[in-house]
Amino acid sequence: MQVRELKISGAFEFTPSVFPDDRGLFVAPFQGSVFAEAVGHPLRVAQTNHSESKRGVVRGVHFADTPPGQAKYVHCARGRMLDVVVDLRVGSPTFGEWEAVELSAEAFNATYLAEGLGHALMALEDGTVASYLCSEGFNPKAERGLHPLSLDLPWPADVTPVLSPKDAAAPTFEEARDSGLLPSYDECVAWYAKLRS
Repeated sequence: MQVRELKISGAFEFTPSVFPDDRGLFVAPFQGSVFAEAVGHPLRVAQTNHSESKRGVVRGVHFADTPPGQAKYVHCARGRMLDVVVDLRVGSPTFGEWEAVELSAEAFNATYLAEGLGHALMALEDGTVASYLCSEGFNPKAERGLHPLSLDLPWPADVTPVLSPKDAAAPTFEEARDSGLLPSYDECVAWYAKLRS
């Protein structure tokens, strides 16, 4: 498995080897030992999520109050999607920056984003399936979101974004920052150190 650390600390791309034969193929999109070596701690999986989306559906930008936050390991089980990580940690050297990775069922690559980072995706094909491993279960009191079109994210110009009512009503990045909704970088770093200890 190949590992690439993204420019935002706490975010990675994992690309596994694929083994095709005359029956089909075999692949391991998540490998715990490789993950722990790259990130510095094992991934605690408290919940798995599965979403199926039509072309153009945008999910996010989502994040959770940290600590404990919610780290995510995301791969595309069918179709293609643009997966976006946004640094929402106030005080981070890359605060407000983003990085996008195209995930596909052909490459079986995955993104990991640590607690405190924002996550969004756009389905690039009908029937795109995203599979998430989450470090914490759903906690509605701690779940947060930003309007995904309020940031300068790299959504393809030839795809019309489709938002849920909840995401369409979410605050902008500036509104969330000014109202104190965004995570603290120092608190996130302290949480990461606790996970590594």
